[in-house]
Amino acid sequence: MVGRMREALRGGRRVDPDELITRLDAVRRFLAAVDGHLPDERLVPAHTLVERAGTRLALSRDHTVVALAGATGSGKSSLFNALARLDLSPVGVRRPTTGVAHACVWGPLDGANRLLDWIGVLPRHRFIRESALDGDDESALHGLVLLDLPDFDSVQQAHRLEVDRLLGLVDLVVWVVDPQKYADRLVHTGYLREFHRHRDVTLVVLNQADRLAPAELPRVLDDLRRLLDADGLPGVPLLATTAVDRSGTTELRASLESTVAERQASLRRLAGDVDTVVERLGDLVGPEAAGTGPDATGTRALTSALAGTAGVPAVTAAVEGAYRHRAAGVTGWPVVRGWRRLRPDPLRRLHLPGTGGTTDEPTEQPVAATSVPDPTAAQRSALGLAVRAVAERAGGDLPGPWPAAVTGAARSRLGDVPDALDRAVAGTDLGVPERPLWWRLVGALQWLVTLTAVAGLAWLVLGYALRALGLPDPDEPMVGEVPLPSLLLLGGLLVGLLVAAVTRPVVRWAARRTRLRAERRLTAAVAEVGEEHVLTPVRAVLSSYADARDALRVAAGKK
Repeated sequence: MVGRMREALRGGRRVDPDELITRLDAVRRFLAAVDGHLPDERLVPAHTLVERAGTRLALSRDHTVVALAGATGSGKSSLFNALARLDLSPVGVRRPTTGVAHACVWGPLDGANRLLDWIGVLPRHRFIRESALDGDDESALHGLVLLDLPDFDSVQQAHRLEVDRLLGLVDLVVWVVDPQKYADRLVHTGYLREFHRHRDVTLVVLNQADRLAPAELPRVLDDLRRLLDADGLPGVPLLATTAVDRSGTTELRASLESTVAERQASLRRLAGDVDTVVERLGDLVGPEAAGTGPDATGTRALTSALAGTAGVPAVTAAVEGAYRHRAAGVTGWPVVRGWRRLRPDPLRRLHLPGTGGTTDEPTEQPVAATSVPDPTAAQRSALGLAVRAVAERAGGDLPGPWPAAVTGAARSRLGDVPDALDRAVAGTDLGVPERPLWWRLVGALQWLVTLTAVAGLAWLVLGYALRALGLPDPDEPMVGEVPLPSLLLLGGLLVGLLVAAVTRPVVRWAARRTRLRAERRLTAAVAEVGEEHVLTPVRAVLSSYADARDALRVAAGKK
């Protein structure tokens, strides 16, 4: 019988310390990955586990902390004294007597003091079970720290809170029930069912078995076993004990000796705690990893909305207008060039840089605020919808609160977007030239034909003036049947008109190309704003989700 109890208490598994530390580190990595993304209240048990496990492993691996937990009248304190074979804990009959935890340490007390300080057992309630009269009788329990907990059904709230606190710190729990209240609902629904993931460090004893007739004891044990199975604790060791004589605790004592010898209770308890935490966090990650980021469709829609908000259409229209305006000022008829230059340059009105590689101005200009028109309500709404679409497409399939985290990340830097867009537009080289070579060649040709026409006109005026004054009119050279002055005048005008007619469609074509080039550059600039202010935060959350998912898988003991 004792051999079966020892095997049952081992739980059929041995916890590897290195594997347990790896799982705990994975829980830490999970917490680091989800920090700022998930509600804090969902992460409290995991934080508590990490802190508690680190402290417990650092304190003592040579001690096993066992708690006797039970309701009022279960004989818990009497059982505590019977195991210690000393009267250490006060015993009551009708009312809760144990208001604080008492501890009995087998072996030197010094080695267990730090552990008891952490658990919170006051020094005056610590006892040492070491006597020269015992010889080697107690040596098998050296390293055992046995706690007598307050009654968990106490009328005093402080007692129940203390029990709940201590149950989270001990390595193994011995639940003490009595024949009268072994089926009490509070015991099963409030406590035993919560320990279904700690079966390896749970033991149940039916105390005061001497009060039952020999024929009744098996029936009560069978009924208690049925209740334990319903609590999710199949296979948990179940013993019958009595504190009236030493033989009534033999099996329980043997189980404790086995537990102490293995030095596995603390590891199994922490492994069960990890299992519990992982189970509670399981709904926060899905079976599949998240994608690498927003898809192309959402990114294109976001860039388009940002371009509208940044006034890219107005800027590109100004680029085309500026090209045509500047080209006309250089290649147009010199007589009307000055009038054209009185009209404002479209880019200058927007305070936008428009210089290209052929300008004589400095290539590096300070980025200043532009005069691009403010976005309309429709454009702002379109941007908001695009950001929401990016978040929904990127995180809509994630479980739990992750979609809200993705949406929050996508919107986290929207307040900085207007200024960033203005800087991006102002800092983009729009590629509008000032005086390219072909403009200057056409302009020189226009000046040549204009001067030719002016020369012909002056010649004709001089001839008319001479004739009006009665002076001899010099013979005008003839080109065929046409006088040379008339040919110079008419030819200069006609060639000038022809050059303007040929140049005008070329200017329009070049202006459209310049507009498309500027549109590409501006689109790339606003896309970088979208990448920095929207897509990068979204990708950061998705990366955190993937890290959290991988960490939780390792914490669950999966490869």
